[in-house]
Amino acid sequence: MTAPETLAIDGTGVALDGRAVVLTGPSESGKSDLALRLIDSGAALIADDRLELLVCEGVLCCRAPADMPVELRGRIEVRGVGIMPVPATADTVPVAWFVELVAPVEVERLPRAENRTVLGCQVPLLRLAPFEASAVAKLRLAAGVGPGLIMGRE
Repeated sequence: MTAPETLAIDGTGVALDGRAVVLTGPSESGKSDLALRLIDSGAALIADDRLELLVCEGVLCCRAPADMPVELRGRIEVRGVGIMPVPATADTVPVAWFVELVAPVEVERLPRAENRTVLGCQVPLLRLAPFEASAVAKLRLAAGVGPGLIMGRE
């Protein structure tokens, strides 16, 4: 049996209730900061800064990269503090959302539905401002209901 095709991406992944939220954006856009706040509210780290994507039974999933040094597993960069251990998962987790971190002026009030296609799988896409106080609540709401139940995303 051959190993599944994988794709390494720059991003941070957290697991919310068994589903992955993949945070993407340029360097210093707030990926680790938002992930830390999600973890502080009960999420688990998948990996910080770099993720591995793969298709599992027709569903896009993510995990920590196979070549990630063992000393970095379950750790996140906390700016101003250092690289810290946090609650984490070693599992491969199905991806529920891609979240592109953007400036507040780039966040649409009622965005139309968008998807990102990766390795042939479509995953819903959100654009959020990571430093807004409500960013964690917004992600938890979206992850909890899924894209099909969000009004205005037609």
